[in-house]
Amino acid sequence: MDLDAFAAVHRPTWQRLDRLSRSRRLTGAEADELVRLYQQVATHLSAVRSTAPDPSLVSELSDVLGRARAAIAGAHDASWSDLRRFVEVSLPAALHRIRWWTVGVMVVFVAIAVVSGVHTYTSPEVQAALGTPSQLEAYAEREFEAYYSNYSSQSFAAQVWTNNAWIAAQCVAFGISGVWPVLVLVQNAAAVGSAGGIMALHDGLDVFFQLILPHGLMELTAIFVAGAAGLRIFWTVVDPGGRPRGRALAEEGRALITVALGVVGVVGGAGIVVGFVEPAGLAWWRKVG
Repeated sequence: MDLDAFAAVHRPTWQRLDRLSRSRRLTGAEADELVRLYQQVATHLSAVRSTAPDPSLVSELSDVLGRARAAIAGAHDASWSDLRRFVEVSLPAALHRIRWWTVGVMVVFVAIAVVSGVHTYTSPEVQAALGTPSQLEAYAEREFEAYYSNYSSQSFAAQVWTNNAWIAAQCVAFGISGVWPVLVLVQNAAAVGSAGGIMALHDGLDVFFQLILPHGLMELTAIFVAGAAGLRIFWTVVDPGGRPRGRALAEEGRALITVALGVVGVVGGAGIVVGFVEPAGLAWWRKVG
C-alpha cells in the first residue's frame, strides 16, 4: 500500500469525521453521517495496521476514532452521583448478598474470642506462656491503654488503617484457598480474646471494652465482611450453582470488588476513630456514639 496516496485520498473523510466528533450539537443527518464515517475510518485504520502499520498514521486515526466513539456513545465523567450510587445502592446490595456469611463469620469469631479469653483468664499455663506476672500486670495497667496514645493521631490512624486494610485484603485475595481467611480470622479472634483475658485478670475488663469498642465496632465488622467475601469465593469453587466454574468465579469476583472497596472505606473510618476519637477526653459511650 502506498500510504501517501492512501492518506491523500481519504484524509478529507478523516477531517470531516474529526469536525463532526468535536461539534457540540449535531442534526439528525449529521449524527447519521458521524456513525457512517466512523465505520469507514475504522476500516481504514484496520487496513493501515494490517498492511503498512505506520505509527504516526495509526496514532492519528486512533485519536480521531476515539473522539468519534465518545461522541457516539457519550463520554462519562466520574461525578458525585457515582459515589452516591456506590454508597447507597452498589455497596449495600453487595453486602446483602453475603449477609449470612458475614453473620456466620461474626458468630464464630466472637465465640473463639470468648473461649480464648476465658482460657487465658483461667489457665496459669497460658498466662505463663504469655509472660511473667509482672509483665502481664504492666500490660494490663499501663501498656494496653498507652498503646492508643503512644503515637501522633495522624500516624496512628494511618497505622491502624494500613494494618486492617492488609488483613481484609488477605481475606478477600486469598479467599479462594478456603484456608487463609480462616487462619487470619482465628488468629485475630484468639489475640483479641487473649488480650481481654489478661485485662480481666487484673480487673481491667471495663477499660478493655471502653478502648476497643469505639473503633472495634467498625474495624471488626470490616474484618467479618472481608472474611465472608473470601469464604464466599471459596464456596463458589465448591458449588458454582449450576454455572461453569470459571464463569461463576468471574461473576463472584466482580461482585466482591465492590465489597473490598467498601471495606477499605470502613477501616479508614476506624483508623480515624482510633487516631482522633480514642485519645479525646470524652466519656466512653460518647466515643462509641
